[in-house]
Amino acid sequence: VCRSNKSPWVCLTCSSVHCGRYVNGHAKKHYEDAQIPLTNHKKTEKQEKVQHTVCMDCSSYSTYCYRCDDFVVNDTKLGLVQKVREHLQNLENSAFTSDRHRKRKLLENSSLNSKLLKVNGSTTALCATGLRNLGNTCFMNAILQSLSNIQQFCCYFKELPAVELRNGKTAGRRTYHTRSQGDNNVSLVEEFRKTLCALWQGSQTAFSPESLFYVVWKIMPNFRGYQQQDAHEFMRYLLDHLHLELQGGFNGVSRSVILQENSNLSGSNKCCINGASTVVTAIFGGILQNEVNCLICGTESRKFDPFLDLSLDIPSQFRNKRTKNQEGGPMCTLRDCLRSFTDLEELDETELYMCHKCKKKQKSTKKFWIQKLPKVLCLHLKRFHWTAYLRNKVDTYVEFPLRGLDMKCYLLEPENSGPESCLYDLVAVVVHHGSGVGSGHYTAYAAHEGRWFHFNDSTVTLTDEETVGKAKAYILFYVERQAKPGAEKL
Repeated sequence: VCRSNKSPWVCLTCSSVHCGRYVNGHAKKHYEDAQIPLTNHKKTEKQEKVQHTVCMDCSSYSTYCYRCDDFVVNDTKLGLVQKVREHLQNLENSAFTSDRHRKRKLLENSSLNSKLLKVNGSTTALCATGLRNLGNTCFMNAILQSLSNIQQFCCYFKELPAVELRNGKTAGRRTYHTRSQGDNNVSLVEEFRKTLCALWQGSQTAFSPESLFYVVWKIMPNFRGYQQQDAHEFMRYLLDHLHLELQGGFNGVSRSVILQENSNLSGSNKCCINGASTVVTAIFGGILQNEVNCLICGTESRKFDPFLDLSLDIPSQFRNKRTKNQEGGPMCTLRDCLRSFTDLEELDETELYMCHKCKKKQKSTKKFWIQKLPKVLCLHLKRFHWTAYLRNKVDTYVEFPLRGLDMKCYLLEPENSGPESCLYDLVAVVVHHGSGVGSGHYTAYAAHEGRWFHFNDSTVTLTDEETVGKAKAYILFYVERQAKPGAEKL
């Protein structure tokens, strides 16, 4: 109707193609026009079946029902939806489309090369790959792109042996799973590995993580549906499930054996969380000491808690300062958030401590120390909090260092750490744009081979350190600096 090539949707009743509701809405109008003849008489079963209510996104291959106003997760008994997906995939891979994509990629690379020339004096082609949005899946894409740029973590999965989950007629072919297949033989580790392998290989501008999302739906019911989710919550679930699956066998080889064979992940670096150590705990695992003191009798209680990330409050005195350049009042820094997390605090009436000496709940103080720092320090800024019946966002800008974050002063025994072991350099930042946890949009900044990139779903662009430093960070990933003999301390 409007000749637009943006967001094409194909009607699964008549195969006509229209634009989506966020372009000119002709796909929705096509559905509405088909309902008009039925307003004056009762719908029969036969008429019910021919209504143009179900359509498919030609980019992500997700299916949508206008009558339910929601995405469809099942298929017909004959698997017709899957056949349409395969047909569209074949069209996408046709010679004509491949030729068009090749020409477009050459044009994109030529313009990107000129940008790279200004940055580092070379004509290295941009090999970054974006991740297609499958319907509010930016929370997942931002986390995946961040993790893909944590070198040691990413390389471990990419070097794992592949497992072929499909067999029979579909063996060796790339198929798009439907979420109604009822196949319990799914592997989060395998799909995570495939996704990481697809990134940074430079063969495509965007990759669709459909198969990984299918497994996420299977094993993490919290993330079923197409509503916006919390990126930090997804990251925790993802790491926890990877950790659990890695503790089992993989292609006949024990995970612990693979871990032991990796010289970079020695036993001294392991931090056990829920059982045997895995690459997840070896990279992200740290240990906190929780120290509680009874204010009545002075009894001290100590407890050691393993962690994969630290959730930091933004101190209340900074919550009105929203931008980096806003005048008035001191700037909130990451150090302020860390100090607030580790400072001595008196527990309120709702958190009274059960003192074993007094034999009853008493007023007490609490303090956190870090007993062991992880190889990758993940810091989550608590931007969402409940007020009465609403979950509001703290939109304060928090200044964070891009390199040389010194964690020594938060250590329980700083004298036992080396000169470089407490210094961390930033490798990735997840940013939430918008006002609410159930809405808005997630993007990520990440450093790869000395250059910073901005990952916005399927779009990847080069950026600079100044732009990264202005971001309102939600999750920060810092990598432990490797000590270099004779190198000067930054």
